[in-house]
Amino acid sequence: MHIRKYDFDYGRRMLMEKAAKGIGSAGVLTSLWPMITKADTPDIKMAYPEELTSIEAHTKGKIKPGDVITADNLEHVEHLLDPIEVIEIREDGRRIKIQETTTDMTDLFEDPFLEATLRNQGRAMVDSDGNVWDQKKGNPLRGGLPFVEPDDGYQAQANINLSWGRHNYQQYGVRDWDLGPDGELQYQYDFVWAELQVNARPDDTSWNGETDMLRYQSVFFTAPNEQSGTSFLNTWPYDQRQFPGLIGYLPAFKRVREYPTNQRFEPLVPGITVFLSNAWAAGDPLATWGNHKIVERKPMLGAARGAWAKDDPNWEPGVHGGPQGKTYWDSVRELVPETIVVDLEPTGYPRSPVGKRRTWFDARNFTHVLSVDYDRKGKVWKNWDAGYAKYEGMKTPEGHTPWSWAYVTSHDIQSGRMSRFHQAKEVTGGYKSEWGTDGDTAYDKYLTTQAMRRLGA
Repeated sequence: MHIRKYDFDYGRRMLMEKAAKGIGSAGVLTSLWPMITKADTPDIKMAYPEELTSIEAHTKGKIKPGDVITADNLEHVEHLLDPIEVIEIREDGRRIKIQETTTDMTDLFEDPFLEATLRNQGRAMVDSDGNVWDQKKGNPLRGGLPFVEPDDGYQAQANINLSWGRHNYQQYGVRDWDLGPDGELQYQYDFVWAELQVNARPDDTSWNGETDMLRYQSVFFTAPNEQSGTSFLNTWPYDQRQFPGLIGYLPAFKRVREYPTNQRFEPLVPGITVFLSNAWAAGDPLATWGNHKIVERKPMLGAARGAWAKDDPNWEPGVHGGPQGKTYWDSVRELVPETIVVDLEPTGYPRSPVGKRRTWFDARNFTHVLSVDYDRKGKVWKNWDAGYAKYEGMKTPEGHTPWSWAYVTSHDIQSGRMSRFHQAKEVTGGYKSEWGTDGDTAYDKYLTTQAMRRLGA
């Protein structure tokens, strides 16, 4: 006979109580991050009761690892999904496979980022302007998560806004499919996303001595032919009140054009449902959104580990569901013991079509589990659903096992249009996904105005 130390709803009650009291620390039985700092083997089971680390215990045996969630058994996990996912499973044939909860914290990070988080705990501060500094105003943030025990929604959001990819430099080869409401392919793109972190780097340095910049980030399309050469460059000031500079090269005009800095809620190319604002559920400067509020703490189903399709030669996941059987990625989810649910509003964008964004952050590593945009009338509009993985068997130039995202779906539930894309081993033009390099060469190749002209030509 299995004797339970805590009654069944103990964990969820404690999470609700923490949210109500504004308690920042993760964990139920003990604080998660102090435990990680002291433990030789950082096992999250020390911080959470079984109902929050076992899907079988959580559902009283109705769902177990290896099971597949469909419309037939959705009722047992509906409370662990966002409203768009519920519609996808119930009405559109989406399926989600369940795996064991990740209990070893080192599986949820790349080593340098976790080490920087542990090394720099307690150093971050937010000033009256909403900027985040290292210990005192004017000192750019060091690496790692600045707020592992956030006091409010602003600090929780800062954990992802200030360092998207969690590397010094990362370059993603991305293959994208955009489907209509009938499930048929309307557009297909290959593009490269290059991102050089200037401050808040895992190595605690400021790249090239620049203390007034946060990152340089570009996206350039390599296929199909009619879009090849279309390129955009974002230059991000460290000051989170300032909009990034945005320039683009359109092959049809054969020139670099400067775009309005707050034009962040429009698709970059025809057919895609993704805006710049959607990136990482944190695509805009932190202080240009407001009314951040932690509305809940709760368990959730998330693709925190194992999303990489390593057996496919180009890392492309399988597809299923929808009218033509090709709308959704094959995905594997686990019970995330604690998510921090944050609502925020685009206060710096008076003409934004988004009224509110709700994001579920994994309290273990502060990746975004899911996010949902609501329109100005408060109606559910679209989600950003990402899967993550440790790329076991691969190494960064520094010898670490990479951690990164593997796929994303962005489903506009109002129009029925779906964009799904994955991080590919290689895309048209011979560009490959890379992580962790210093970025010196990449800056000249991909992250300047001259680079935009050259790539476009």
